[in-house]
Amino acid sequence: MSTSSTTDHTPPVGLLHVGRLGRPHGVRGEMYVDIFSSHAKRVAIGSKLWVAGKWYEISKSKAQAERWLMTFKDLDDRTIAERLTNSDVYGEPIDDPSVVWVHEMVGSTVVDTQGNDYGVCVAVIDNPAHPIMELESGALVPTPFIVSNVDGCITIDPPEGLFEIGDES
Repeated sequence: MSTSSTTDHTPPVGLLHVGRLGRPHGVRGEMYVDIFSSHAKRVAIGSKLWVAGKWYEISKSKAQAERWLMTFKDLDDRTIAERLTNSDVYGEPIDDPSVVWVHEMVGSTVVDTQGNDYGVCVAVIDNPAHPIMELESGALVPTPFIVSNVDGCITIDPPEGLFEIGDES
C-alpha cells in the first residue's frame, strides 16, 4: 500500500510563494502564519491564500510579533489545521504601483537615469538593510537606488562609482 498522496499540491501558474503555515493555535483551526511580505493586502480579511491544493479565505488576521495569527473561513478544526502545519502558502500578485516586487525585478533590464544599460537582473538577494539586485554581470545594486519599474525596465539612480567597485583599472 502506497503512502504517497495523489492530490496535486503544485500551485497554479502565476501564484507567488508568500509564506508558510505554522502550528495551530487553539481548537478551532486558528493558525500561526509566517508571511514574507508586510503588505496590508496580503493579510487583509477577505484575502485568499492557496495552501495544499485549496484556496482559504482569511476571516481574522492579527499581527503576533514576527508572524500572523489567522483564522480561515471553512477551516474550523484543529485536526485539519495540524495536517496543514508547515505547508507553503501562495497568493496572487498584489497590484500596487508604489512597490517594486521581486518577481517583477528578476528578468528586467536595468538602466540608469542617463540611459546607460547595465544588463538584466538575475536575482534579488535578501539583505537585512534592504534587498539587493544581482545583475548578470555580477554587479550588485541596492534597491533604494530604484527610481522606477516600467514594462520590464528598472531605472536606477546609483551613486557615482557604484559600478567601478572591484574594477582593477
